Amino acid sequence: MAAVRPLTVAQAVAAAVVAVRLARGRTRPAALAPNPSRPAPEPVSVVIPARDEESRLAGCVAPLLADPAVREVVVVDDESRDGTAELAGRLGAKVVAGAPPPDGWVGKQWALHQGVVAAAGPIVVLLDADTRPKPGLCAELAALLDAYDLVSAGPRFVCGGAAEQALHASLLATLVYRFGPLGPPAASVDRLLVNGQCLAFRKARMVEADGFARVRRHLTDDVALGRLLARDGWRVAFRDAGALLEVDMHESVADVWRQWGRSISLRDVTSAARLSGDLAVVWLAAALPVLRLAAGRPAPLDLALLAQRFLLVAALRGSYARPGAGLAVSPLLDVAAAVRLTRSALLPARTWRGRRYGRAAVRPGGPSRRPVRSAAR
Repeated sequence: MAAVRPLTVAQAVAAAVVAVRLARGRTRPAALAPNPSRPAPEPVSVVIPARDEESRLAGCVAPLLADPAVREVVVVDDESRDGTAELAGRLGAKVVAGAPPPDGWVGKQWALHQGVVAAAGPIVVLLDADTRPKPGLCAELAALLDAYDLVSAGPRFVCGGAAEQALHASLLATLVYRFGPLGPPAASVDRLLVNGQCLAFRKARMVEADGFARVRRHLTDDVALGRLLARDGWRVAFRDAGALLEVDMHESVADVWRQWGRSISLRDVTSAARLSGDLAVVWLAAALPVLRLAAGRPAPLDLALLAQRFLLVAALRGSYARPGAGLAVSPLLDVAAAVRLTRSALLPARTWRGRRYGRAAVRPGGPSRRPVRSAAR
């Protein structure tokens, strides 16, 4: 009887872990859908942090200003070097001139902190400038705040071509393999995900929690905030809002590799042990079957994992505005995605939007539970 190789055992364990995580998709809550008859329960302020976003801002601000659920759109001009502030003002947004970040703050958290302080509505929705909201999004998010304290929404992604979509979908699959599908409650707080491109909460609770100050050093600010508040007892929901929200994040394949790949490992909100486990799962369950197939030596488990991966392709169709050939061939780029994930974990980028941050911004671990007094209160 031949001895079982350690790599075979490790791959089988990784396959079982992924199967359990994917099975959680059976309990996914319904996606958010347009409901023209639903008014926002309370006035909504939308806050958009913007640094050099002149080319993309109009597609986000214009539909919000036409949404009856939105009381105001607050654009925080984060020291832009282009015409972001002027454009926001012409469109009709309330423009907040962002101050330079204090020591120890990542720029986006500082911009969001200033925007929330300036917001007039009791409900705040945070959107990135590259999002494309549709009518009804803010009303649906506000309605969920009757049952939850923090609501995050997943968009449909707009990709510029087949190659860009293929790499993007392969990187997205690494998130699914590590954390499971969007929607079901996280297995534990330290596995919770939220999407910082779209968040909603009540202003008074966030001001009381001083959330942005407490995650001020994190480059992976959204997940740090969600996990911090969940540990504080906040009820957190993550919903599919693809019918109400699209996002055009990247301009090229190189941009996907560089910009999205920089934080894909979630290094600064993940312990070293968890990070090692995540890398092992992706390499063993996603990359290794492709390598063995390319070498012409796939084992039965490799073929089963490849079949599972192509089933995931079908499940991810709803995550793209125009799913196409890129999505279909994305499993063939799983080795590249594993390489990018590993590089993100071992050599994390500390530069973003022209600013460079210290090592604390990428240090493995999670946000402090201890409230801090914000310098900007």
